[in-house]
Amino acid sequence: MSSPSKVAIVTGAGSGVGRAVSLAFLAAGYRLVLAGRREDALQETIAMAQDVQGRAMAKVTDVCDPASIDALFAACVEAYGRLDVLFNNAGIGAPAVPIDELAIETWRHVVDTNLTGSFLCTRAAVRQMKSQSPQGGRIINNGSISAYAPRPNSIAYTATKHAITGLTRSTALDGRKFNIACGQIDIGNAETPMAARMAKGVPQANGDIAAEPLMDVAHVGESVLHMAELPLQSNVLFM
Repeated sequence: MSSPSKVAIVTGAGSGVGRAVSLAFLAAGYRLVLAGRREDALQETIAMAQDVQGRAMAKVTDVCDPASIDALFAACVEAYGRLDVLFNNAGIGAPAVPIDELAIETWRHVVDTNLTGSFLCTRAAVRQMKSQSPQGGRIINNGSISAYAPRPNSIAYTATKHAITGLTRSTALDGRKFNIACGQIDIGNAETPMAARMAKGVPQANGDIAAEPLMDVAHVGESVLHMAELPLQSNVLFM
């Protein structure tokens, strides 16, 4: 299916990586549902795009709420008739504290948002992609370098990103017979509000505090678009 015909959902589309991917999709001609917690931020992303011409819809969504996820996917299908690409991007970090000081409420909030939210969106996407004609689609998960190497005092975030890798592998395996592909992009320090502190100096494994370089977040948008444009019989499992 050509780009101008493709329909995508991006979660966490109001800022950072989600905004960059949304802009890349819209520039390529996609019809897009932008999901996030704040209507104003989603509309700001849409306003940054060129020649949207009714191809973009903002949908306030709480990825921790199954009913909210169901409403998101129903709105997408009602507006555009199908779903070709899901970018599972919504996520949060947590305060950098030792494990013995991490509140259970914080742990649950990070797990609910980063992992359960991605599962709920994946489940809804698979249901839609299996039932539509032509069958199939692509799911792209936002992983992290933290899925391979943790930062100090980041156990909640790191654990969820390792789990996202398992979600990606299982979805890719189980989706094959339904023409559903699944891959993951593992980003380092993209220049986003969430990563701004990296440039100021963050704890390192050896105990030092050091500034880290940031890359242009537009490169992430281009990379996710590349994954989305592959034919469904091809897949980049990890990028």
